Amino acid sequence: MKTFRKRAGIVLLSLLFFAGIGAVSVYFQYQHTSVKRLPDRYRGSVEKIQCKTDLDGDGVDDQSDILDGAWAYLNSKHPKYKSVYYAETGWSDDEYGVCTDVVANALLAAGYNLQELVDADIKTHPEDYDIEEPDPMIDFRRVRNLIVYFRHTAISLTTDTSKIAEWQGGDIVVYKSHIGLVSDRRNADGVPYLIHHSGVWQSRYEEDMLASWGEPVGHFRISQ
Repeated sequence: MKTFRKRAGIVLLSLLFFAGIGAVSVYFQYQHTSVKRLPDRYRGSVEKIQCKTDLDGDGVDDQSDILDGAWAYLNSKHPKYKSVYYAETGWSDDEYGVCTDVVANALLAAGYNLQELVDADIKTHPEDYDIEEPDPMIDFRRVRNLIVYFRHTAISLTTDTSKIAEWQGGDIVVYKSHIGLVSDRRNADGVPYLIHHSGVWQSRYEEDMLASWGEPVGHFRISQ
């Protein structure tokens, strides 16, 4: 009986040991989100809306600048998903990031500093924001604040993803607790892909999930 218990104990300890190794292995296998883009599969025709605004005066329109800025951020930072508070600047300056950082860095490349813009809008319309004490180091990185800001300042568009011509690359899409950018590439049905950062298990930053992530609660274009 003692021998049986001893063997059972050894087996149990072995199982726990290997389970622990497995858990550690899984832990260190996450965060491998790829910057590799999806192919443009749509064979139909969708007229590209030409943005006339070039806020930063670099000769590139805002919509294109936003897309370029998103990929520049993702390719250079290759951010791992983790929410971190950056007390000195407010901007993620390490290997981590969340969904709002994709949008903030994309817009910054086009000349729109969301940190400054959101903070100014909160001060102008405090009654519209559910904030007890404004904090410019984090307010522009919260989805609930961004949807209020974009409703105040951007062009509001359809949230019906079946109206494919009304979704253009560089647009901003907001879900209940998530935010991303509309890709300039589309699936076979003409629905654009979603450029976003949603979690540690995400396989690519660009995914065919615009219509499947959830019900969009906001769709915005930053300028005409």
